[in-house]
Amino acid sequence: MSRDLHLKEYQANSVGTADQKQLIIMLYEGALRFIKDAEGHMVSFKTFDKANAAILRAQDIFTELMVSLNIEAGGEIAQNLFNLYAYCKTQLLEANLEKKTDKLKPVKKVVTELLEAWKKIETGAAKPAAGKPTDYKGGFKAEG
Repeated sequence: MSRDLHLKEYQANSVGTADQKQLIIMLYEGALRFIKDAEGHMVSFKTFDKANAAILRAQDIFTELMVSLNIEAGGEIAQNLFNLYAYCKTQLLEANLEKKTDKLKPVKKVVTELLEAWKKIETGAAKPAAGKPTDYKGGFKAEG
């Protein structure tokens, strides 16, 4: 019981002190974790309820990512991310209804690629494209 309380406090502090890039990374990592959980629970009808719960959590993460986008400031990139998140939510919905893990594979691929890209951005490994302003902040707004 005490261990759970300490874990929740640690998680709250991690989120509370994270910058925007770290928050996005945390969201992608959470989505991947829930998708993998759902995959594992879809093997038996006895655990479909746990698969459902995991998929709903992943969908909640995509909803949060979608509402955090600033389409006006982010332009085409923000719109493309919105469309990608909507696609992922649709795939998750279909996977949940049909209880088919093959619907989760493209979502895992998308999230994995986005996660890798954001990790590169966070560590500064990503190089800005030639001819693009380096002070561009993008259209993502991770505010409550």
